[in-house]
Amino acid sequence: MLTTNKEEQKMPEQSVNYDLLSPVKFLNRSAEVYPDKVAVIYGDQRRTYSEFQERVFRLANALKKNNIGKGDKVAFVCPNIPPMLEAHHAVPLIGATLVSVNIRLSANEIAYIIDHSDAKAVFADNEFGGTVASIQSSLTKVETYVNICDIDDSKPLEGADYETFLASGSNEPVESAITDEREIATINYTSGTTGRPKGVMYHHRGAYLNAIGEQLEFNTSADSVYLWTLPMFHCNGWCFTWGITAMGATHVCLRQVIPEEIYGLIDSVGVTHLCAAPTILIGMSAYAKENQLKLPHRLEIMTAGAPPAPTIIQNMESIGANITQTYGLTEVYGPHSVCQWQRKWDDLEPMEKARLKARQGVAFIIAQYMDVMNPETMEPVPRDGKTMGEIVMRGNNVMLGYYKDPDTTSEAFKGGWFHSGDLAVIHPDNYVQIMDRKKDIIISGGENISTVEIENVLYTHPDVLEVAVIAVPDPKWGEVPKAFVVPQNGSDLEAATLVDFCKQNIARFKAPKHIEFGELPKTATGKIQKFKLREKEWKDHDRMVN
Repeated sequence: MLTTNKEEQKMPEQSVNYDLLSPVKFLNRSAEVYPDKVAVIYGDQRRTYSEFQERVFRLANALKKNNIGKGDKVAFVCPNIPPMLEAHHAVPLIGATLVSVNIRLSANEIAYIIDHSDAKAVFADNEFGGTVASIQSSLTKVETYVNICDIDDSKPLEGADYETFLASGSNEPVESAITDEREIATINYTSGTTGRPKGVMYHHRGAYLNAIGEQLEFNTSADSVYLWTLPMFHCNGWCFTWGITAMGATHVCLRQVIPEEIYGLIDSVGVTHLCAAPTILIGMSAYAKENQLKLPHRLEIMTAGAPPAPTIIQNMESIGANITQTYGLTEVYGPHSVCQWQRKWDDLEPMEKARLKARQGVAFIIAQYMDVMNPETMEPVPRDGKTMGEIVMRGNNVMLGYYKDPDTTSEAFKGGWFHSGDLAVIHPDNYVQIMDRKKDIIISGGENISTVEIENVLYTHPDVLEVAVIAVPDPKWGEVPKAFVVPQNGSDLEAATLVDFCKQNIARFKAPKHIEFGELPKTATGKIQKFKLREKEWKDHDRMVN
């Protein structure tokens, strides 16, 4: 007999036919199946899965010993080194919430995140401990500080060092404290490209499913060796912190993302998989070209972020990598869709393959729900590859909401979907392709011009390393495209050359009216800050008008 009573329908914590989903459970299985297998590599360090699990238990027990438990927030200001990986398992295990703080932020931004998240404990790597120490007096909610002494033995904060803190906790197994799979596992703060960073709340169920989904889409196995070029503070490393552990694969930690080190580790420890934002791919591509490198074996690379230029994809694949393009946001645990490769495309020309691979594709197996809709009517746009709408998503890997921000949460979930803010088309084969951010689209004389389309053309020029295109004011057309270009080392580019190049490859009215050479402003996660470029251009215009 069916019941409508919500209390009676609530799932138990565990029963003969139900077990709640939490990513902290993956480590137990891998430690049982692969106890002697290398789980973590960092420099000269090698730790097996049984050793990895013991350190996680010690951290969990030490946290509990310091009166940190269910519902408490624990902040880590730490690069991609073993303590950061251990925190992803230990903190949610005891029912606390992990707050991974971006190490590239300013002191004021770090202070805001630690305070806004209500962090009760702060763990800081000693390279960034001085920054935390400078704001310590303002962090009135923090009760415990721990120094992660990785670069040297200095302790900028008043508190124990990490290894001493671990030693204070026993290695006794810790049972998961989770009683509801929709409890908050982590809070990830957005880059804050406009306004204050927002705290995106992940639940255990979503993290579990997205971690599994990543491995399905990326073809990892127990034999995989995964290099941490993707920040663990960004969407919890797209949930690979848990997914690689689930597979019993090997984590290779990397303190700094330097192309020379990346290629060195690919060769020395046999890296098979890594994730990289387009800015990292650009650096890897340039380094390989300058040093005429070829990869010693096939390397699987998953990329997401700003749409990668087909040229960059082709360059990386020409040296032996295989690129998988995914798409997502912090609000959906990292990637939500994948450009699923199909065998019928195998015999296409390399550049055509690269163009197909640059699409954002179809929803993950575990996500399922993604569409392109008219944001006003919430009706799907025609699948014609031409009509633009907004990418919307829903499913298990959509955030719970923004921490302590119900109004912004409500706006993001309008109409029963998460609104991405990305403008896209959907092709007849149901593959999505981003055309622009809503705020970036250029409307010139009534015509919509995609900045991404112009950027992709410019990336095909051999002397262009990086590029960003924005709308700038124009007395006749209202606004026109302007390209900001970072040239390749040693090139002697001229603006007129690039404008002519664009006119030869896209409709002439879409070609940039202005070109400026120089470095590009970026967020702490490597995203180009177009809003800073826009602010300068439009402020200069306003001053001239007024």
